[in-house]
Amino acid sequence: MNASDAGPPVGPSDELSAVAPQLRALRRRAALTLEAAARTAGLSPAHLSRLETGQRQPSLPMLLALARIYGTTVSELLGETVADRDAIVRAGGMEPTRAGGWTYFQAGAPGRGMQALRVRVPYGSQGDIVRVHPGEEWLYVLRGRLRLRLGDTAHLLASGDSAHFDSLTPHRLAAEDHDGVELLFVHTLLQSPTATLCLGPLTGELP
Repeated sequence: MNASDAGPPVGPSDELSAVAPQLRALRRRAALTLEAAARTAGLSPAHLSRLETGQRQPSLPMLLALARIYGTTVSELLGETVADRDAIVRAGGMEPTRAGGWTYFQAGAPGRGMQALRVRVPYGSQGDIVRVHPGEEWLYVLRGRLRLRLGDTAHLLASGDSAHFDSLTPHRLAAEDHDGVELLFVHTLLQSPTATLCLGPLTGELP
């Protein structure tokens, strides 16, 4: 990633300038020099220094990259504090949410750096939507067959199969059979409404 990807210069009044001291503190907690952290993140030391002093605004992909390097979450990078949560999510507490024909069941605690879901995907729903967003995704097929397209390659996953991929890779998910497919789904979250970017629908069907 080039230094120009980290965002435009900002003044000290910018609301994200509060991220700057947190970036420095977490780098030091990870026992990384400015040079070592910058090299891993694909930045120059001078550019990372500007991020840490609030002279430049980090982009969402850059926040995710730094969170991984420092072994933390984007929420902590942003200085957010979350009240203690129950580590256990009971089946009876998984309220369904429906959107675009899919049914989502929250399978993890809110406010974490990752989101865990159980997802039901009916046949013919959202299969033409291409998704691209920062982070990683992991999915596991519980029931049925899933047609997964990563970039230009299509994969057919059956019950018990899983996939783990960088979600900046354009991807599409669709049920292969008329009975639909049910998945366990985990993905990293960025605390911003712009974290998800849908580029579809596209014409044509998955090969």
